Amino acid sequence: MAIFGIGIHIIIALFFAIHAIRSGQQLYWLVILFMFPLFGSIVYFAAVFLPNSKLQQGARKAVAAAAKTLDPTRELREARAAFDYTPTAQNQMRLALALLETGAAEEAAVNYEACLKGPFASDPEIRFCAARAFVESGRYATAIAHLEELRKANPAFRMEQVGLLVARSLAGAGRNEEAKHEFEAILQRHNTFDVQAEYAIWAYMAGEKETAAKLQAELDKTLQRWNRQTKDLNSAVIRRLNAASDFAKQRG
Repeated sequence: MAIFGIGIHIIIALFFAIHAIRSGQQLYWLVILFMFPLFGSIVYFAAVFLPNSKLQQGARKAVAAAAKTLDPTRELREARAAFDYTPTAQNQMRLALALLETGAAEEAAVNYEACLKGPFASDPEIRFCAARAFVESGRYATAIAHLEELRKANPAFRMEQVGLLVARSLAGAGRNEEAKHEFEAILQRHNTFDVQAEYAIWAYMAGEKETAAKLQAELDKTLQRWNRQTKDLNSAVIRRLNAASDFAKQRG
């Protein structure tokens, strides 16, 4: 039994060692894992593996959603106070994101425009969030320009989310054929709930009944498998999907 136990420790250590190599961790983790298989595996799990796992990411998302439900404007209040007290670029970026997350897209867009003129102008995350603000505030041409620049400079950055913003921007600008082509391309690469939902929303609004019906059937299958918590985490897009469906039904 002791030999079996030692073997299990080594197998676990090997698993984490492979993870360390593939994720580009420092080589000292390999030394720790093989010199102290059990202790090293526990430390690696807590310090590296868990924080980067989907489980941990999902937990952080759930905690953030719960905090937002209990006090939806707390982050905005704190971000605004921080920027008023110390108007640095970092605090303005925080304020812009808080505004965007609370639905104040136009004010967020104004703040992001200032951020794009500062030292973080080339930061892909800032440009991406700015494009989100431009889309949500109806400034589709501006959003398209920033998204094209983002794709050119950082082609591998958030490919699914950037693609969805491009498609929504094209649709908002009345370029429906290009929007449909973009949605189809994203669906081929990233057949996720968000992609299906955004494509279905566009299809409902554009009168593409067959496309909307096909996508809705797939979405309904997914929603049937989801628990209440998962639905709550995706409530924003679900509400928009339902609203688009109702609009299409009223239009006939």
